[in-house]
Amino acid sequence: MRRLEGRPYNRAMLTGRQIGFVGGGNMAEALLAGLLRKGLTGPERLTVSDPLVSRRELLGRNFGVAVTDDNQAAVRGAEIVVLCVEPQVLDDVLAELGPSLESHPLVISVAAGYPLSRIQDRLVGTTRLVRTMPNTPSAIGVGVTAMSLAAGLSAADRQAAEQLFESVGTVVVVEERLMDAVTGLSGSGPAYVFAMIEALADGGVLSGLPRGTAQQLAAHTVAGAARMVLEQGEHPAVLKDRVASPGGTTIVGLSRLEQGRLRATLMSAVEAATQRSQELGKAENHHL
Repeated sequence: MRRLEGRPYNRAMLTGRQIGFVGGGNMAEALLAGLLRKGLTGPERLTVSDPLVSRRELLGRNFGVAVTDDNQAAVRGAEIVVLCVEPQVLDDVLAELGPSLESHPLVISVAAGYPLSRIQDRLVGTTRLVRTMPNTPSAIGVGVTAMSLAAGLSAADRQAAEQLFESVGTVVVVEERLMDAVTGLSGSGPAYVFAMIEALADGGVLSGLPRGTAQQLAAHTVAGAARMVLEQGEHPAVLKDRVASPGGTTIVGLSRLEQGRLRATLMSAVEAATQRSQELGKAENHHL
């Protein structure tokens, strides 16, 4: 796999290209914000379709983009189409969009568990395809997106897709067979970390800290520890051992975590979520 981070932006990849978003939910909103914040395109080049009036009004008001309830209108003339809909409705959406994609734009899907081959079966003749799995921290520009590329995708299309998602964080390119594992780890992972932060804060409250102080300490502790892993490039076990002095408080706490099988439980959570993603991908009708 390849990890892409901190690369200078080549604005030519997206500048002047019409981008149509099908679905105006949270991920579409994050991408719109990222694209405009980075100056990679202008609102006049962006169109979003969504069935909900409230979402259309919000996106139009906040970003100045064109909005519509017509999926075909959103992609008509687009050079890049981003499918931001739930996997259980993507079959119907693709059937609807087919006649409007005669120009064969670059099609990017964020639907979990929905394979590239299934998109190709429903968009006959479309080969410019990318499958992605972003996660929720993309909403504040610090997400991580795994990306799988259709065979034969051009370098220009690959760079355009990478740049689009780099606007909301880091991009990792993986083989499509690994996308279910990505879903189980980074896709579902924020929820595991939120649960850990809640539990750490509860421990602080149990030990006498005010709730607000405990939550702030817990969240900053997790954020700081993650940043050390990313910036220092050392194995987490090495960093852990530096905190755990002989006979000290940390090693006692770590011993209790081992008794509670924290590491084994987290590994099992990723494995279970991965298996569920595989089941959804095989299902004829997707149900989340």
